Amino acid sequence: MITSNFDLHIIGGGIIGLATAVTLQARGVKVALLEANEVGQGASFGNAGHIAPEHVFPIADASMLRHIPAMLLNPTGPLRIDWRYLPRLMPWAIQLLLNMRPEPFERIHQALLSLNTNCLQAWLDFAKQWQLDDWIEVKGSLLTTEKTSGIDLLMTQGQRLNDVGVNNELLTKEMLLENEPALQNNQLAALFFPNTGHITNLTAVITQLSSTFRHLGGEIVEHCRVFEAHTDVDGIRLKTNQGDITASKVMLSAGAHSKALAKQLTGVNVPLDTERGYHLMLPHESKRIQTPVTSLDRRIVMTPMQEGLRLAGTVEYAGLEAPANMQRAHIFLQHAQPMLKTPLNSNDNVPWMGFRPSTSDSLPVIDKIERVFLNFGHQHLGLTQAVTSAKMIAEYYFDESHIIDPKPYQLARFS
Repeated sequence: MITSNFDLHIIGGGIIGLATAVTLQARGVKVALLEANEVGQGASFGNAGHIAPEHVFPIADASMLRHIPAMLLNPTGPLRIDWRYLPRLMPWAIQLLLNMRPEPFERIHQALLSLNTNCLQAWLDFAKQWQLDDWIEVKGSLLTTEKTSGIDLLMTQGQRLNDVGVNNELLTKEMLLENEPALQNNQLAALFFPNTGHITNLTAVITQLSSTFRHLGGEIVEHCRVFEAHTDVDGIRLKTNQGDITASKVMLSAGAHSKALAKQLTGVNVPLDTERGYHLMLPHESKRIQTPVTSLDRRIVMTPMQEGLRLAGTVEYAGLEAPANMQRAHIFLQHAQPMLKTPLNSNDNVPWMGFRPSTSDSLPVIDKIERVFLNFGHQHLGLTQAVTSAKMIAEYYFDESHIIDPKPYQLARFS
């Protein structure tokens, strides 16, 4: 039996749950963190490592629609849908399409802009407070193209972002190759985003935060899967594989696994589905590039880390149960190699697959419903928004005024 003698039980020990746990524990809240597997070993471990404030538009827009048939017919392409999963995906997909209309698209864009505007500084302050500086670099990031038509797209996107305060600069081919000489001559131009950062060792960050949380008096319970969660007069009943818990308050931050528990705790059916993401880690290529590079054309990301070069990207819709298709991870090598002058060393490469929790409006659920706190659904931006989300939960917990207008992220939008 797990003790119930805590102020708050957090369900989900990814970067969202862990950042919130440290933030609240440091302010005197007695927190227990319940993780179904091992802390930080899901999407928090396998993401591209970017702190990416430039991602201020929804995950899909109307311009993508004409490309979807070709993308679906390309087995190595950036988007794959398992047709067996399509009936379950359709309700979410229809709402995603509706959110591409101009009015909701603009509203979502503004809400993402609000969340992301100060996320890098929030991370830097958090890193300084909890001794994470060794694993955060702010060298900017690059969005490249190898198509002449892509240069116009970069110019349009760059101007659009500069207009809303997301600073960037268009680099010519010569400027780009001067900055990243390992890139192939086929890279014709790039947008450079100076105010972005990346984590060079996600495992080290998770380990340090876990140690800090425990040192502050918090408790981590791993391999503790919460099957059911219901509110009654005595508190919140949690049924887990390690026994039942009666919690005073809970926070749900179980990522892609949050939907069923959110329905049990609040009665609301959140339109959340899983974007399965892959990466391929090349352990002998940690020095190949200095700056994270994303290809506009190939839809892949290359991130330099202490443990190697991480190749990531693409989206697969197949739900939580289907086995991983690691061919999609190995395809990254075929896409990355033409972007670089000399062959990549792929010896000892390690493929990975994980689940990105995406709502149909691309916004996380950050809210408080009586004794239940909600902090999930951050799509591709969980790492980027983790510290800002933790601050918002602390404001809810201590009934403080909100620095960011909380309304766009509240559960009521789905009621």
